[in-house]
Amino acid sequence: MSRTRKDFLDENISYYELNNGLRIVHKQHASDIVYCGFITDCGTRDELPSEHGMAHYVEHLLFKGTTKRSSRQIINRIEFIGGELNAYTTKEETVIYAACLKEYFSRTLELLADMTFHSSFPTAEIKKELSVICDEIDSYKDSPSELIFDDFETLLYPEHPLGNAILGTPESIEKFDNETITAFRDRNYIPSQTVFFSQGDIPFRHIVKLAEQYMGNIEPKMAKTRIKAPASISCNKQETIHKDTHQVHYICGGKGYNIYDPKRIGFILLNNILGGPGMNSRLNLSLRERRGLVYNVESNYSALSDCGWWSIYFGCDPENAKRCEELVFKELKELRSKAINPIMLNRYKRQLRGQMAIAAQIQENAVQNMGKSVLRFGHVIPWSDFFKQIDECSSEAILEIANEIFSENNINTLKYI
Repeated sequence: MSRTRKDFLDENISYYELNNGLRIVHKQHASDIVYCGFITDCGTRDELPSEHGMAHYVEHLLFKGTTKRSSRQIINRIEFIGGELNAYTTKEETVIYAACLKEYFSRTLELLADMTFHSSFPTAEIKKELSVICDEIDSYKDSPSELIFDDFETLLYPEHPLGNAILGTPESIEKFDNETITAFRDRNYIPSQTVFFSQGDIPFRHIVKLAEQYMGNIEPKMAKTRIKAPASISCNKQETIHKDTHQVHYICGGKGYNIYDPKRIGFILLNNILGGPGMNSRLNLSLRERRGLVYNVESNYSALSDCGWWSIYFGCDPENAKRCEELVFKELKELRSKAINPIMLNRYKRQLRGQMAIAAQIQENAVQNMGKSVLRFGHVIPWSDFFKQIDECSSEAILEIANEIFSENNINTLKYI
């Protein structure tokens, strides 16, 4: 039965749930292009010790054959209609998505459902993809500005799957075969923990009919029990790794709020003030604009279902590393010591609202965020709710968050030198 939730719902968004628990969310949008896909509650953190890299490996193999299609047939099915098909893996989710002309929506939905729930993982493709992923791992190692984030997560979560790199290692993935890969998929690709999302000029009743046809017969499964995140993570750890790089790469950070924490929005605002994408972020003004010490400096915040972490990253010439670190800690201390002027805070709020609104215009990202919102919250949170929460953040609340998150005992550091 279709669910209409007008208490929180954009009138252009509709919901439906199949008997097996798979949820559907659709946004009516006047366009000749449809964006759609599946998000399932399966990521790196769901891997057993013997499965390091498995979630990402499965994502690759979704393209390599189903019970009724070869990899070439999958490619041709979408390419010959001018569509686009892609996927990615995170610590908690796997997403497979497509864009197509609306006249080919039925064809695209059927293909995505076939790939997501009926992949066959042919042995020849498993062996072939091993070398592809090993090349991906090697290319990642050539990018220290990206690799350092993986090593930092390992520093924060040393005894937990959250500390494992998404790609795995050549040694871990070479052990995978059809049996172990199929077992992982069957354990984690659960209808009740999967959402189909779409946006375009398609009648919702037509989407429901197709969903029942292509996904209604998928067997329901008992929800898995996810390994919980540690109640506490590393504090005051300092680690240096020697790399043959021109620059020093530096990252510091610690524990943050999970996705359900009431303080999350306040910290998103604070993080944006500190080192968001704006050229007027405090870190960019201090390290780059005023002193010319770095090309890039940024702060990041990753909120997961039961935990979160924050970080500050920069790369610089070795002779500037100590000065840059001092300036970073100076900014953190100032945010802990002094409340932001309310007039200035209102400017920061306006900036964040504008950034969010502009980002939402990228349709591919917007529809994926819509699916994730349903997966995590059961509905799409309207922009008005986000904006209201941002507006309600006071200078005193931001100061409290800064003292909690940027406290000296919640800062770990990792350097590539």
